[in-house]
Amino acid sequence: MVKAIVGANWGDEGKGKITDMFAREADMVIRFQGGANAGHTIINDFGKFAMHLLPSGVFYPHVTNIIGNGVALNIPVFMSELDSLKERGVPAPRVLVSDRAQIVMPYHPMLDAYEEERLGGSAFGSTKSGIAPFYSDKYAKTGFQINELSDDSLIEARLESICAVKNCLLEHLYHKPPLDPKELRDELRRQRDLIAPYVGDAATEIFAALKAKKSILLEGQLGALKDTDFGIYPFVTSSSTLAGFGCTGAGIPPAEIKSVTAVTKAYSSTVGAGEFTTELFGDEAEKLRRLGGDSGEYGATTGRPRRVGWFDCVATEYGCRIQGADEAVLTAIDVLGYLDSIKVCVGYEIDGKITDKFPVPVKLAGAKPVYTDLPGWKCDVRGEKDYNALPAQAKRYVDFIEKHIGVPIRLVSTGPRREDVAVRKV
Repeated sequence: MVKAIVGANWGDEGKGKITDMFAREADMVIRFQGGANAGHTIINDFGKFAMHLLPSGVFYPHVTNIIGNGVALNIPVFMSELDSLKERGVPAPRVLVSDRAQIVMPYHPMLDAYEEERLGGSAFGSTKSGIAPFYSDKYAKTGFQINELSDDSLIEARLESICAVKNCLLEHLYHKPPLDPKELRDELRRQRDLIAPYVGDAATEIFAALKAKKSILLEGQLGALKDTDFGIYPFVTSSSTLAGFGCTGAGIPPAEIKSVTAVTKAYSSTVGAGEFTTELFGDEAEKLRRLGGDSGEYGATTGRPRRVGWFDCVATEYGCRIQGADEAVLTAIDVLGYLDSIKVCVGYEIDGKITDKFPVPVKLAGAKPVYTDLPGWKCDVRGEKDYNALPAQAKRYVDFIEKHIGVPIRLVSTGPRREDVAVRKV
């Protein structure tokens, strides 16, 4: 059986913890898109980890962890994460990198940073991990699949062609030093040798797991509102964040995905630019940011303060629907225990009319939130594992959200550790 675990919002929903928890019963965990531009935090017996590329199943020796062909593979980051696990006493995980995955080249993060610098006040808020230039090159057919690194003549010829184009941009648009094809060739050879022990025919391995009726988790990065097509374009990532892309990014037949779990946070948060209808500012935002998560709402990749706001039923209903979710997980409800009352966005006012449907991006800029006030529970529920033991107001909050997002909330996370979960619906 294949289950996809994806974000219903802007990312930062707590998917890593949920995947880590589900991986206990899984045979295989597959990352199918994105790269090192967004992280997921996992807290377990080994400590606290901010993972970026490695799948969330790496803490279980029985799990085969796969980097799918749809991932933007930054080899130095991949190796650094593996080394970090070893240094902190985590048993060596079983990891397989698809031989069809493409690699993030050294110039991709550079071009990402230079473009953000050029855009100035109109920048996208990129993590500068090279994701947009990477996917641009992939679909322009000027990237490198891992399997191609074994062909030295191919590497040299393609680098000469690529550098001719990139150096025009670097010199005339960004006014930066040019690329040296020979230096890039040597770096690719070095990275080829580092990654070689982990590369294999992932598509065949996945097919065998499907045939053997193994339990497979597809792990998505970011959330529905950062999807290239269905998100808040152009303030999106450069790959599809939807469960459906798991078929393409991992090589799985569409009919094999039997379940989709959408993860959403009990309040809203995001990193980067773009419309964010329920955003809070000033002291109100800072307090929520400071109390959020295990060590505050700061990006796992950049360390930047996340933008925070009230729960948005309009955006979350849309995110669950576009993900094809059949169940939801609500995380970080413990964070809200300090509030006397809690606002929940149930509609948008656009051009003088109220709607509960998420609009296209061009209409989103003018949207004003329509709120309902719910009573807070004014107590600490951190670590509570019995859903029935939660305060009545907290359960009413969950019921209210479930009604408006149209998806049953199965689990409620009450803290950052993998065991801090209350089962609501079996």
